[in-house]
Parts: sequence; C-alpha cells; structure tokens
Amino acid sequence: MKENTFSEHDSLELIAQMICQSKKNMRVGSGNILLYYGYPALLISVAVYLLVHLTGKPIWSALWFLMFVPVIGIRVSKEKSEACVVTHMDKAINSIWSICGQLFFLTVIGITIFGYFTGCCNFTLMLPLSLLYAGIGIAITGIITDFKLMVYTPLIAFVAAIYMLVSMVSNTVVADWWNLLFGVSFFVMMVIPGHLLNHKIKKSC
Repeated sequence: MKENTFSEHDSLELIAQMICQSKKNMRVGSGNILLYYGYPALLISVAVYLLVHLTGKPIWSALWFLMFVPVIGIRVSKEKSEACVVTHMDKAINSIWSICGQLFFLTVIGITIFGYFTGCCNFTLMLPLSLLYAGIGIAITGIITDFKLMVYTPLIAFVAAIYMLVSMVSNTVVADWWNLLFGVSFFVMMVIPGHLLNHKIKKSC
C-alpha cells in the first residue's frame, strides 16, 4: 500500500491557499455585509439622538431594535449568492460572528429579565456592549483575513465603549450624544472598511 507523505512545504502551501481563498471569500461578501450594518447604525443613531433630544422621551431609544432588520437582508443575499469554496478559516469567521450574534441576543434577554425583576429595564447598557461585541468580531476577522484596516478601526469602538462603561459606573448622566458616538464608531469600523473592500473587488475585476 502506497503511503502519502505530507511534507512541511505542503502544509505551508495548504495554509497559504486557505488564507488566499478566505481573503477571496471575504472580498466577495463582507464588504456589503459591513455596509448593511454600518449605514443603518449611523442613520438610527442620528434619528434616536434627534428624537430623544427634541422630545425628552428616552422611549425613542427603542428604535435601536431596528438593527436586527439587516440580518434579514444578509440572509437573503447569502441565499442568492453563488456557492464558493468554504475553508476552515471561513468556518472560523462564521463561528466568530455566530457567537457575537448570540451575545447580542443573550444580552437583550438578560437585560429584559433583570429589568422585570428589578422593576427597571435600562437598555442603555446595550450601547457599550454592542460596540465591544462588534469591535471584537471585526478585529478577529481582520486578523484571520490579514486585512489590517479591520484590525485597527475597531479601536474607536473600544475607546467609546470603555468611556461609556466608566461613565455609567461613576453615575454620570447618560448623554443623548452617546447615540451619535455609537453611530460614528460603527461608521469608522464598518462603513469605511466595507467601501474599501468593495473598491478592491472593482479593482480586481
């Protein structure tokens, strides 16, 4: 029986091919996916800020739940897209975002449950936590695909999230403009990289 030898060179070549394929898959879909979340976040942040600031009613912050709407658009676009080679790195990226999505959902459920028992349901905590979840997901995706811009742009989200958390712990009044800070953070870490990815697609075609 003939034994198949798998040398170190073959192993490195396979890894290089996986990275190359993952980068190709990333460019094909992720540019638009980032825009699907980035632009709605920016628009909703402006709308919530104006409505809360002008009416003085925090209930308008509930508009942030519209951020779950892009998930539908992403699912539809994935169903219409052509099948491509899925590597282990692609699976890793999908797993990362699946975990991030579950964190979003569990955080909403957790805040709702604790709010029910304490009599005070405050979703303001979702702003900094969402920035952390999304920032970590984008940074790890950037590391896996070797797209350095996606590694560094989430820094603004981390800084904004830490500022919000520290302010909340020190009993600082939550400001309306935090919504704008959230929108700007999403614009920097999602919209800018998303457009650059799409630009690379057009350039390579």
